[in-house]
Amino acid sequence: MSNRLGGFAIRWYAVGGLFGGSEIVSSILKDDPRILNFIVTYAFRIKPTSPQDSGSNRMIIVITPTYKRITRLADITRLANTLSQVENLHWIVIEDGESTIPNVQNILERSELLYTYVAHRTASGYPARGWYQRDMALKLIRTNPSQILGEHEGEAVIYFADDDNSYDLRLFEDYIRNVKKLGLWAVGLAGGAAVEAPNVVNKKVTSFNFKWKSKRRFAVDMAGFAINLDYILNSSAVFGTECKRGDGAPETCLLEDLGEIYSSLYSMVFYLQKNNEILVWHTKTSYSGMKVKEAEKFGYFVEP
Repeated sequence: MSNRLGGFAIRWYAVGGLFGGSEIVSSILKDDPRILNFIVTYAFRIKPTSPQDSGSNRMIIVITPTYKRITRLADITRLANTLSQVENLHWIVIEDGESTIPNVQNILERSELLYTYVAHRTASGYPARGWYQRDMALKLIRTNPSQILGEHEGEAVIYFADDDNSYDLRLFEDYIRNVKKLGLWAVGLAGGAAVEAPNVVNKKVTSFNFKWKSKRRFAVDMAGFAINLDYILNSSAVFGTECKRGDGAPETCLLEDLGEIYSSLYSMVFYLQKNNEILVWHTKTSYSGMKVKEAEKFGYFVEP
């Protein structure tokens, strides 16, 4: 687990570094109080207003299942670079294997995020990668919520972020952090469609626009929803080993088992409709598929 500096510490460090320390800043302010205007402006440009400043102090808990493959380190690096720009976030990374991988651990350390990195090899009976790892993350949260929340005393929101998707930073601050119950939004390039998205009337989901697996009650991609932590802690909902209700897709079973009623879902989709923007895409890093020979690695660490 690793801590990062808070917003105030970063702003004061920027100011102190500019003027040579807090004593010098105090001296400057005594001589010319007008300099405070410059300091505040300079600090704001270094570190934009955080969600805490705007009244929302919900922690975002990001759950990411991952597994060894040749493109994995590129994917994890990109996601770490994204998440490291989000304040008040705990990243739970679950390795599909017998042990964690040092090179992945190094990326997490460099991100300076709060994180938990553990290994759980997929148990027998699970139909696809990620199902079991997400269940293990939910178990960890329910068993040790204080470990995940740390000193945070406010609410929290859980989001499932695959390591190879593409995320706009506004997804975290404008959508996920504001989820009071269950939030839904559009996902680009999902399920064989240009976009999968719910239809919303008066902030209630009435139907879904999608192509893949027509029997799904909740036709939403894993990247297309977030859940307030309270609903996870007060339920036993998991992805499980199968989901016939979701036509084989796991999202429906998790969401239905939370006890939510289909016609009364809380949604942030009205914001998407207003701006007509997609903030998350179901992408995949491609590779030729050729097996890399040891001699072709030239001494560098390459998975697998």
